[in-house]
Amino acid sequence: MSVLEIRDLAVSVAGNQILNGVTLTIRSGEVHAVMGPNGAGKSTLSAAIMGKPGYQVTAGTVTLDGADVLAMRTWQRAVAGLHLVMQYPTEVPGVMLQEVLSEALAARGATKKPLDDLIEAEAERIHFDRELVRRAVNVDFSGGEKKRNETLQMAVLQPKIAILDELDSGLDIDALRDCTKRVEDATKETNLGVLVITHYSKLFDELKPDFVHILAKGKIVKSGGPELADVLERDGYAAFA
Repeated sequence: MSVLEIRDLAVSVAGNQILNGVTLTIRSGEVHAVMGPNGAGKSTLSAAIMGKPGYQVTAGTVTLDGADVLAMRTWQRAVAGLHLVMQYPTEVPGVMLQEVLSEALAARGATKKPLDDLIEAEAERIHFDRELVRRAVNVDFSGGEKKRNETLQMAVLQPKIAILDELDSGLDIDALRDCTKRVEDATKETNLGVLVITHYSKLFDELKPDFVHILAKGKIVKSGGPELADVLERDGYAAFA
């Protein structure tokens, strides 16, 4: 059992306070959805957890299984078991997916052989064109192909906690179904804990949240079960923001 604990987290960007004391606890096998209007601080939360440059933590703590995440470099956070599926995946010219995953697994002291077979199996599972895994990472990929690629990497690396920053952004219906189902399966197969950031409850058709949190003006203003997403779908954010 792994636990990601976020306590009273405050974060500023370029001198502007964005998060004002966020507290969340994500355990293995749980899916926590964070929803909120634009500018609420959702992506700032994911960036601060993973140590993206330019995001200054001004108060609070983040721990993974008791270890101080904020004291780690970004790559150390990944090795420790955190994984970010990015809203806008980066293109990496000249670097192949197998090279990325091989180095990432080696850093974790893990060996998954034959890696080629595992990559192909995961690609088939999410209907990701296997020819694309032999190309430079994300180069000239569509939005959906990039998100399938991100999902494949998560599946191979088997992190403790995955942070999905608007996984649904840029996806068509089929890609959304494939990616979210793979994440949902991982919560059962490898006990993956998930923090999913999204605007829309459509993502929950396959990825079933245990908890829904509404983030507004840098704070969690309401938490509840999956039914809270239905309230948002009906009434919008105005009542909470």
